[in-house]
Amino acid sequence: MTTPLFEAVSRYAEAHARQGSVVQTPIPGLSTVRATEPSGLLHAIAQPLVCLVLQGSKQVAMGAQTFEFSAGESLLITADVPTVSQITRASAAAPYLSIALELSLPVIADLSAQMGVVPRGDHVPVHVDPTDAEVADVALRLMRLLERPEAVPLLHASLVRELHYWLLAGRHGAAIRRLGWPGSHAQRVARAVAVLRADFAQPLPVESLAALAGMSPSSFHQHFRAVTSLSPLQFQKQLRLIEARRLMLSEGASASSAAFAVGYESVPQFTREYGRLFGLPPVRDTQVARDRTRAVG
Repeated sequence: MTTPLFEAVSRYAEAHARQGSVVQTPIPGLSTVRATEPSGLLHAIAQPLVCLVLQGSKQVAMGAQTFEFSAGESLLITADVPTVSQITRASAAAPYLSIALELSLPVIADLSAQMGVVPRGDHVPVHVDPTDAEVADVALRLMRLLERPEAVPLLHASLVRELHYWLLAGRHGAAIRRLGWPGSHAQRVARAVAVLRADFAQPLPVESLAALAGMSPSSFHQHFRAVTSLSPLQFQKQLRLIEARRLMLSEGASASSAAFAVGYESVPQFTREYGRLFGLPPVRDTQVARDRTRAVG
């Protein structure tokens, strides 16, 4: 059974299919995903987001936990955590289809202050639940707004804010609220995470990141791991390796040039660490990925 939201997302994704399976819309942080076949494993350090699945199914693993979600369900990620995801059900006749919105810390902080509810101790970063009707309704209005490009700059912010409100008012509002609560450990760690994401190829001493977060190095290390499940060094390393893989697969970069581009000074070290994360050395991994793409094509 189709719904107006399904139809709106399907129209938009198909109209922009030449951009690839993931389409970034003109609304900041809002994207659609459409896939006509199951995917390989995708490693990422996910940003806080909500993803509404409209058709097909997907699997996301975080550490030892695996989450399955399908049409009518939403994935909510409330921290910058490493994930391994895979689209598990998709076909040309029934493509996997979803819409995702990155959560905005400033919007969360502003709404939380106005709602006046102190966040509780919910530290679980990944949740899968049935999609709330209010969230689906706002998502539909966002998609319809995209059909009126002249209205997007004027109206999208209020709709994004409304969607955040319904998420904060929902069952996992406490976990989301921690992201924007003034002075919270999650918010202070988020400042360091933003720098790591922007400058991961540069040397970033833990002491400097700790100062940015307003913590001592030992306290920063403890709270960074509590929020992200990784140490700052591991976090930076995964960002480098994920970007290196993208450079090799999407831009045809060699393993050595990708290694140097993301900040490695030693190609053997890059090769070892790449193999630990992705299961194969760089050249072999990219060859397998290309062979899979050719077989499908």
